[in-house]
Amino acid sequence: MKSTFAPFARPLYVMSKPIGSACNLACDYCYYLEKSHLYKQNPKQVMTDELLEKFIQEYIGSQTMPQVMFTWHGGETLMRPLSFYKRVVELQKRYARGRTIDNCIQTNGTLLTDEWCEFFRENNWLVGVSIDGPQEFHDEYRRNRQGKPSFVKVMQGINLLKKHGVEWNGMAVVNDYNADYPLEFYRFFKEIGCHYIQFAPIVERIYKHADGRHLATPLQSGDKLADFSVTPEQWGNFLCTLFDEWVRKDVGTYFIQLFDSTLANWVGEQPGVCSLAKTCGHAGVIEFNGDVYACDHFVFPEFKLGNLYEKTLVEMMYSECQQTFGQDKQSKLPTQCKECEFLFACNGECPKNRFAVTADGEPGLNYLCKGYHQFFSHVAPYMDYMKRELLAERAPANIMDAIREGKI
Repeated sequence: MKSTFAPFARPLYVMSKPIGSACNLACDYCYYLEKSHLYKQNPKQVMTDELLEKFIQEYIGSQTMPQVMFTWHGGETLMRPLSFYKRVVELQKRYARGRTIDNCIQTNGTLLTDEWCEFFRENNWLVGVSIDGPQEFHDEYRRNRQGKPSFVKVMQGINLLKKHGVEWNGMAVVNDYNADYPLEFYRFFKEIGCHYIQFAPIVERIYKHADGRHLATPLQSGDKLADFSVTPEQWGNFLCTLFDEWVRKDVGTYFIQLFDSTLANWVGEQPGVCSLAKTCGHAGVIEFNGDVYACDHFVFPEFKLGNLYEKTLVEMMYSECQQTFGQDKQSKLPTQCKECEFLFACNGECPKNRFAVTADGEPGLNYLCKGYHQFFSHVAPYMDYMKRELLAERAPANIMDAIREGKI
């Protein structure tokens, strides 16, 4: 039977890795640094101009929406020269065919210069900066290969972004060390003028592979949690404490991705973060050599969809195995999840974290379940209020007055 591809219900999204896993830092908890072991036969792990053009042309041509979002990810993206990204813009203009092109790029911020920032501002690129809060928190794990801290350089980079008026977001990893200080963490971002913040919990298991990698794949039963992993209890307390400050002072002024996505699920809209969505599989990754994987957190041989030189993006992203991968997020939930009052809000979170067992011994429970359940229980009355405001076409920020007036 011949395969047919229906028009996309949402944009096809493939994150690009133009430098592979190469990075000028060596953060202890990084899940991507060791991916270089998958490409030992490629001493120079950089995307060629030929592949770049092929990817841009095909990526734009695969879209059915008038707006196309490119995301440039690493490794450290700024280890490619500025000329590479100028070429990106040139090719995007050549193949746009009337579509609006947007770009976002993730960086550790240490290599930012006036020249980089001028380019980002002139071309309206959104810059995501990885920074783990105040210096003491950040420098605990985010160091270079010589073991030297990176906080000062990151802040220099952020100040350059602000100086040039570049739009930027903060991306922070919540780990065993900083999770116990949510308010110091959050207030730091407010002090540096960061209004859009992503807090991501880090959870990894140790498993030694023959090729030199040491982190477990989602299919493997790595027994030992990595020391830097946040605990479920820490994660729940972190989110609840953070939320209590945000909901009283900062709704509509500071935007925390997880809170926005929780409200979206409460209202019945598509959340902005894939981990809380019912299904996944719509956000792939293309490596420097054209290999395409199911997801940024599933760059393992078992989840490779093919190569751009052999298959089209549509064939890979809408393949049967990728469709199954996406549906498994929902279909493989254990009974405890399916019967949970907060299934609609959580949807089992990211499949990569589902290595715990339920109270009945059923596998597939998310390791962070206890923390998420604590969070959703805590925020339920506030989410209910903001949902009513949204449905009445009023601002969710009205909740701050309601709390002050004792209405909630």
